[in-house]
Amino acid sequence: MNKAFVKENDNEPDDDLEAEASPLPAGTKNYITRQGYQKLRDELTHLMTTERPDVVSVVSWAASNGDRSENGDYLYGKKRLREIDRRIRFLTKRLDKAEVVDPEQQPNKDQVFFGATVAYMDQDEQEFTVTIVGVDEADPLQGKISWISPVARALTKAHEGDVVTLRTPAGEQELEILSVTYPVAQA
Repeated sequence: MNKAFVKENDNEPDDDLEAEASPLPAGTKNYITRQGYQKLRDELTHLMTTERPDVVSVVSWAASNGDRSENGDYLYGKKRLREIDRRIRFLTKRLDKAEVVDPEQQPNKDQVFFGATVAYMDQDEQEFTVTIVGVDEADPLQGKISWISPVARALTKAHEGDVVTLRTPAGEQELEILSVTYPVAQA
Protein backbone atom coordinates (compact mmCIF):
# COMPACT_ATOMS: atom_id res chain seq x y z
CA MET A 1 0.00 0.00 0.00
CA ASN A 2 1.21 3.48 -0.80
CA LYS A 3 2.42 5.41 2.26
CA ALA A 4 0.38 8.41 1.10
CA PHE A 5 -2.76 6.60 2.23
CA VAL A 6 -1.64 5.37 5.63
CA LYS A 7 -0.58 7.15 8.76
CA GLU A 8 2.95 5.95 9.39
CA ASN A 9 4.07 8.37 12.06
CA ASP A 10 3.10 7.60 15.68
CA ASN A 11 3.58 11.25 16.61
CA GLU A 12 0.89 12.62 14.33
CA PRO A 13 -2.19 13.81 16.20
CA ASP A 14 -5.41 11.99 15.45
CA ASP A 15 -8.43 13.79 16.87
CA ASP A 16 -11.09 11.38 15.57
CA LEU A 17 -12.29 10.52 19.07
CA GLU A 18 -12.63 14.13 20.16
CA ALA A 19 -14.42 14.94 16.90
CA GLU A 20 -17.04 12.23 17.47
CA ALA A 21 -18.02 13.54 20.90
CA SER A 22 -20.66 16.20 21.16
CA PRO A 23 -19.06 19.55 21.83
CA LEU A 24 -20.32 21.64 24.71
CA PRO A 25 -21.50 25.20 24.07
CA ALA A 26 -18.87 27.74 25.02
CA GLY A 27 -19.04 28.81 28.64
CA THR A 28 -21.33 25.98 29.76
CA LYS A 29 -20.68 23.25 32.27
CA ASN A 30 -20.69 19.56 31.44
CA TYR A 31 -23.81 18.56 33.37
CA ILE A 32 -24.12 14.83 33.93
CA THR A 33 -26.15 12.47 36.13
CA ARG A 34 -24.54 10.37 38.86
CA GLN A 35 -25.08 7.23 36.77
CA GLY A 36 -23.53 8.84 33.68
CA TYR A 37 -20.53 10.04 35.66
CA GLN A 38 -20.02 6.59 37.17
CA LYS A 39 -20.26 4.95 33.72
CA LEU A 40 -17.53 7.24 32.32
CA ARG A 41 -15.42 6.71 35.44
CA ASP A 42 -15.77 2.91 35.12
CA GLU A 43 -14.74 3.05 31.45
CA LEU A 44 -11.65 5.14 32.33
CA THR A 45 -10.69 2.73 35.11
CA HIS A 46 -11.12 -0.28 32.80
CA LEU A 47 -8.98 1.31 30.09
CA MET A 48 -6.21 2.23 32.51
CA THR A 49 -6.11 -0.92 34.65
CA THR A 50 -7.06 -3.69 32.23
CA GLU A 51 -7.12 -2.91 28.54
CA ARG A 52 -4.04 -0.67 28.23
CA PRO A 53 -1.71 -2.99 30.23
CA ASP A 54 -2.90 -5.98 28.13
CA VAL A 55 -2.15 -4.18 24.86
CA VAL A 56 1.22 -2.95 26.18
CA SER A 57 2.24 -6.53 26.96
CA VAL A 58 1.23 -7.70 23.45
CA VAL A 59 3.17 -4.84 21.84
CA SER A 60 6.18 -5.56 24.01
CA TRP A 61 6.07 -9.25 23.07
CA ALA A 62 5.62 -8.42 19.38
CA ALA A 63 8.51 -5.95 19.46
CA SER A 64 10.79 -8.62 20.90
CA ASN A 65 10.14 -10.80 17.85
CA GLY A 66 12.38 -8.64 15.66
CA ASP A 67 11.28 -7.04 12.37
CA ARG A 68 8.45 -4.64 13.27
CA SER A 69 7.64 -3.45 9.74
CA GLU A 70 5.57 -6.52 8.88
CA ASN A 71 4.59 -7.58 12.38
CA GLY A 72 0.79 -7.35 12.55
CA ASP A 73 0.61 -7.71 16.33
CA TYR A 74 3.05 -4.85 16.76
CA LEU A 75 1.43 -2.54 14.19
CA TYR A 76 -2.13 -3.21 15.37
CA GLY A 77 -1.06 -2.98 19.01
CA LYS A 78 0.59 0.43 18.51
CA LYS A 79 -2.54 1.67 16.73
CA ARG A 80 -4.77 0.34 19.51
CA LEU A 81 -2.55 1.98 22.14
CA ARG A 82 -3.00 5.34 20.41
CA GLU A 83 -6.77 4.83 20.39
CA ILE A 84 -6.81 3.88 24.08
CA ASP A 85 -4.60 6.83 25.03
CA ARG A 86 -6.86 9.24 23.09
CA ARG A 87 -9.94 7.85 24.84
CA ILE A 88 -8.22 8.13 28.24
CA ARG A 89 -7.33 11.79 27.54
CA PHE A 90 -10.89 12.49 26.36
CA LEU A 91 -12.51 10.83 29.40
CA THR A 92 -10.13 12.58 31.79
CA LYS A 93 -11.00 15.98 30.31
CA ARG A 94 -14.74 15.26 30.34
CA LEU A 95 -14.71 14.02 33.93
CA ASP A 96 -12.65 17.02 35.06
CA LYS A 97 -15.25 19.38 33.58
CA ALA A 98 -18.25 17.34 34.71
CA GLU A 99 -20.74 18.76 37.16
CA VAL A 100 -22.88 16.01 38.63
CA VAL A 101 -26.54 16.94 38.94
CA ASP A 102 -28.88 14.80 41.00
CA PRO A 103 -32.36 14.97 39.42
CA GLU A 104 -33.81 13.40 42.59
CA GLN A 105 -33.03 16.64 44.43
CA GLN A 106 -34.94 18.88 41.98
CA PRO A 107 -37.25 21.09 44.07
CA ASN A 108 -39.62 22.05 41.21
CA LYS A 109 -40.91 18.60 40.28
CA ASP A 110 -43.70 20.08 38.15
CA GLN A 111 -41.28 21.88 35.82
CA VAL A 112 -38.89 20.49 33.19
CA PHE A 113 -35.21 20.68 34.11
CA PHE A 114 -32.12 18.49 33.74
CA GLY A 115 -32.91 14.87 34.63
CA ALA A 116 -36.66 15.11 33.98
CA THR A 117 -38.52 12.41 32.10
CA VAL A 118 -41.02 14.17 29.87
CA ALA A 119 -43.92 12.72 27.93
CA TYR A 120 -45.07 15.01 25.14
CA MET A 121 -47.26 14.94 22.04
CA ASP A 122 -46.34 16.56 18.73
CA GLN A 123 -48.67 18.17 16.15
CA ASP A 124 -49.34 14.77 14.53
CA GLU A 125 -50.59 13.49 17.91
CA GLN A 126 -47.63 11.12 18.27
CA GLU A 127 -46.52 10.63 21.85
CA PHE A 128 -42.85 10.59 22.86
CA THR A 129 -41.12 10.09 26.18
CA VAL A 130 -37.62 11.45 26.70
CA THR A 131 -35.25 11.87 29.62
CA ILE A 132 -33.01 14.93 29.61
CA VAL A 133 -29.43 13.87 30.41
CA GLY A 134 -25.84 15.00 29.90
CA VAL A 135 -24.10 15.25 26.55
CA ASP A 136 -21.96 12.18 27.23
CA GLU A 137 -24.88 9.96 28.22
CA ALA A 138 -27.36 10.87 25.48
CA ASP A 139 -28.83 7.91 23.59
CA PRO A 140 -31.81 8.99 21.47
CA LEU A 141 -32.78 5.41 20.63
CA GLN A 142 -33.23 4.78 24.37
CA GLY A 143 -35.15 8.03 24.88
CA LYS A 144 -32.22 9.87 26.49
CA ILE A 145 -31.60 13.26 24.93
CA SER A 146 -28.87 15.77 25.67
CA TRP A 147 -29.80 18.87 27.62
CA ILE A 148 -28.39 20.97 24.75
CA SER A 149 -30.55 19.29 22.08
CA PRO A 150 -33.26 21.39 20.41
CA VAL A 151 -36.08 19.29 21.92
CA ALA A 152 -34.65 19.56 25.44
CA ARG A 153 -34.15 23.30 25.08
CA ALA A 154 -37.76 23.71 23.92
CA LEU A 155 -39.07 21.66 26.85
CA THR A 156 -36.90 23.20 29.58
CA LYS A 157 -38.75 25.29 32.20
CA ALA A 158 -42.18 24.28 30.87
CA HIS A 159 -44.87 22.71 33.03
CA GLU A 160 -47.25 19.81 32.51
CA GLY A 161 -50.01 20.93 30.12
CA ASP A 162 -47.91 23.68 28.50
CA VAL A 163 -47.52 23.91 24.74
CA VAL A 164 -44.00 24.81 23.63
CA THR A 165 -42.55 25.68 20.24
CA LEU A 166 -39.76 23.58 18.75
CA ARG A 167 -37.86 25.29 15.96
CA THR A 168 -36.55 22.84 13.34
CA PRO A 169 -35.07 23.26 9.87
CA ALA A 170 -38.48 22.12 8.51
CA GLY A 171 -40.28 24.85 10.45
CA GLU A 172 -41.86 25.29 13.83
CA GLN A 173 -43.67 22.50 15.67
CA GLU A 174 -45.94 22.69 18.68
CA LEU A 175 -45.27 20.19 21.46
CA GLU A 176 -47.78 19.60 24.27
CA ILE A 177 -46.27 18.41 27.54
CA LEU A 178 -48.29 15.52 28.94
CA SER A 179 -46.29 14.70 32.07
CA VAL A 180 -43.09 15.58 33.91
CA THR A 181 -41.47 13.10 36.31
CA TYR A 182 -38.20 12.85 38.18
CA PRO A 183 -36.49 9.83 39.73
CA VAL A 184 -37.73 9.11 43.24
CA ALA A 185 -35.19 9.84 45.97
CA GLN A 186 -34.05 6.63 47.62
CA ALA A 187 -33.81 6.62 51.39
